[in-house]
Amino acid sequence: MYTSFFGLNEKPFSITPDPRYLFMSERHSEALAHLVYGVTEADGFMQLTGEVGTGKTTLVRTLLQNRLPENADVAVILNPQLSALEFLQTICEELGIVDEIDGDSSKALIDALNHYLLLAHADGRRTILLVDEAQNLARDVLEQVRLLTNLETSKQKLLQIILIGQPELRDLLARNDLRQLAQRITGRYHLKPLSREETALYIDHRLRVAGALGELFDSGAKREVFRLSLGVPRVINVICDRALLGAYSCESRDVTRRFVRRAAAEILGAPDTPLWLRWMAPAMIAAGIVAVGLGTWIVFAERQDSTAVAGPVAAAPAVAVAAEPLVAAARPAETATAASDTGEAQATLDEQLELAGDLTDAGSALAVLFGLWGLEFADCSAATAAGYECLVQRGSWNSLRQLDRPAVLTLTDSRGRAHSVVLSAIHGDYADLEIGPLGVSHAAQDVQDLWFGQYLLLWKPANGASAALRPGLEDPDVVWLRRSLAAIDERYRAEPLDSDTYDAGLTESVRAFQRDHRLQVDGLAGRQTQIIISSLLLPEVGPRLTAPLLARD
Repeated sequence: MYTSFFGLNEKPFSITPDPRYLFMSERHSEALAHLVYGVTEADGFMQLTGEVGTGKTTLVRTLLQNRLPENADVAVILNPQLSALEFLQTICEELGIVDEIDGDSSKALIDALNHYLLLAHADGRRTILLVDEAQNLARDVLEQVRLLTNLETSKQKLLQIILIGQPELRDLLARNDLRQLAQRITGRYHLKPLSREETALYIDHRLRVAGALGELFDSGAKREVFRLSLGVPRVINVICDRALLGAYSCESRDVTRRFVRRAAAEILGAPDTPLWLRWMAPAMIAAGIVAVGLGTWIVFAERQDSTAVAGPVAAAPAVAVAAEPLVAAARPAETATAASDTGEAQATLDEQLELAGDLTDAGSALAVLFGLWGLEFADCSAATAAGYECLVQRGSWNSLRQLDRPAVLTLTDSRGRAHSVVLSAIHGDYADLEIGPLGVSHAAQDVQDLWFGQYLLLWKPANGASAALRPGLEDPDVVWLRRSLAAIDERYRAEPLDSDTYDAGLTESVRAFQRDHRLQVDGLAGRQTQIIISSLLLPEVGPRLTAPLLARD
C-alpha cells in the first residue's frame, strides 16, 4: 500500500520473525551468544525468557538459519501444549525416527530416541531440542523433559535442550516440585525491551533493510514510539506500520509525533493527548488549587473588612445563571456556517463521534451508504447478488477524490475507539459526513486526522463483473475494456477493438490511462481502474463525492 509512496521495497515493520530484520541490540547480542554457546559447548539445557514481543522467536530463527554448527540436528517444538506422549512423538517425528519405533508407548519412544542419540554421538553429531512458548508446558511434560536429560554417556549429555518462553516460565520453574528440573539448567538469560536510543536505531535499521534512502520518522516521532511501546519490538512494529499508513493517507513524506500518537490510539487504545498537555495538566491543577485558595482568602478578608465598617447586612438572594454550552451538538451540514455567524461554537468531529458512539457501527454506516444509492440491502453480499460491488481498501485522501464515490470511513477518536461514518461529499477543503442519521460538515484535514486510510465504497461494474483483468488474459471482458478506453479518449484506443486477448498494446493503453488518472501504473485493470472507467462512461449512475464549493466565512 504505502511502500512505493515512501520508496520502500517491502513493508519494514512486519511482525513476522524475519531474521533479515534482526536488530542486534546489546541485549539481543548477549542472548544470541548464550544460545550459540548452548548449542556448541554447554551440557544440560538452557532457558531464554523475555516479555511478549521482545524478539525471542526472531533470535531462534536466526540461530537455526545462521548459527548452528554443521554437526547439529535440531528438533523444534513450536506448540508445546501437548501430552507427555505427544511430546515424545513430536520429538521423534522432528528427528525422523518414527519408523524405528517398536510400539506407541512412552518406553518404546524413549528407547528409540536413546538409540538414535547414541548413534548420532558416535558419528560426532549433536542433537538439540528447542521448545518455544515453553511456559505452556504441562507439569507431566516438564517431568518428561527432566527424564530426557538423563539420556547421557559417562562424559556428556546426549540431548541439548533449550527452553524459550515468557517470564511465566521462570515462575513455573521456581516451583518447589520442579526444583530437580531447575537445578539442571546450566544457563539462563532474560531478554529485556529496547532502550530509547536503541528504539530509534531499531526503527532506522528496519527502514534501511526495507530499502529506505533516508529517515522517515523524525526524532520526536521516535521518542513517542518508545514512550508508547516501552521498547517492545513487536509493539514498535505495529505502531510504526500504522503510523506510515497514516502519513501515507495524508500524503505526508515525514512521519511525525502526531501520526505516531494517532497510530497508537487506533492500535493500543492509548489516548491521543498532546505531550505538552500531559506535562501541563499537573501544573494547571496545582495552579487551580492555589488560585482557589487565594480567592477564598481574599473573599474572607473582604467580608471581614465589610463587617467591621458597615456591620451585618442581609444576604443577597442567589442568582440562577444558565450556563451557555461551550460546545454545540452535532448539526446538519447546512447549518454549520450559520453557527459560526451567530458565534456559537460547533462541536469538534472527535466530540461528535463520542456523542454519537452508538450510531457509528459498521451496519448503520452501510445502511446510510446504500441509501445514498437508493438501495435497501442488508450487507455487501446482498449488494453483490444485485450486480453491485463493495470495495474495501486502504488509500489516501486524494485516491478517494479520484474514485469520486461516497465511502464508509473508519475513524479513530482520541480515546482509541473506531467509528464507521459515511463520507458523502467533498466541497473543496470541507467534507460532509453522515454519522448515523446526523449530517455534519468539517474541514477535510480534521477528518484526515482521525482517518488511517481504511474505507469501503459501493460501485456498479459497467460490464457486470469486477474481476481484475491482467496481461495475457483471454476473456470477453477484455473486449469491454478495449471499447471503454477508446470511448473515453482516442489516446487510449488499442486495436483491434473486438479482440478478447489482453496483449501488449492494451497493456500500454491501460498504463497510459492509469498515469493520467494518478493510479498505480502497473498495466493491470483492477477494481480501482475499473471504477474510474465506469464513472467516466456512466456519469449519471450512482452518487458522487464532488460538489460545488460552498461559500464559507
